[in-house]
Amino acid sequence: MNTEFAFQLPAPLTLPIHERHARVPVGDVWCVGRNYAAHAREMGSDPTREAPCFFAKARSGVLPGGGTLRYPAGTRELHHELELVVVLGRPLAGASEREAAAAVFGLAVGLDMTRRDLQAYAKERSWPWDVAKGGFPGSAPVGAVVPVQELPTRGALTLSVDGEVRQRGDLADLIWSIPELLARLSEVVTLGAGDLVFTGTPSGVGPVRPGQRMVGQIDGLPDLLVEVAAP
Repeated sequence: MNTEFAFQLPAPLTLPIHERHARVPVGDVWCVGRNYAAHAREMGSDPTREAPCFFAKARSGVLPGGGTLRYPAGTRELHHELELVVVLGRPLAGASEREAAAAVFGLAVGLDMTRRDLQAYAKERSWPWDVAKGGFPGSAPVGAVVPVQELPTRGALTLSVDGEVRQRGDLADLIWSIPELLARLSEVVTLGAGDLVFTGTPSGVGPVRPGQRMVGQIDGLPDLLVEVAAP
């Protein structure tokens, strides 16, 4: 029996795989806040190993492969946050760290774009961050995915805006490691194949404006280039 739909949905969202013709279907998008000590301090938090702060972004905000990001409405303070993105290749629920590590398909460079003024407004009122973090197109640019057999424990991260280095860090400075993060997240939500997990940003987050060009770099991964265009 054929099912008749009331309307058509857009084609499935996918990410490119580095040097392959195949693509990765995108599932849910999860992020963790304050996972680098220096960034926790710059945001006014204590960089201890308290329970990770998880939040979600809308899948529609993913900008596959980078490209052009239209400056979103409702903000005068759009900030960049460079992050390593983990791409899952199998489901996870209540997983151990070993199981979590084995579920990773690949890694990519990502940007957690944030309407910082809206986030500050929400924080003052103890509101959720959804509109500030993931409620606009291009809120999550993600570069080409590199399949991996082993997860890195170190590696430089750099974000430049118009050639000026804004963010610099190292994966060795993660407060919660990738397997720890995934295991913790799988305790509170069921993760699926194709889900993206942003692992946190180093210090140096700051604003961008239309006409500027961002380049995100992480050792061993293809660069992520994003041009900020007018609304």
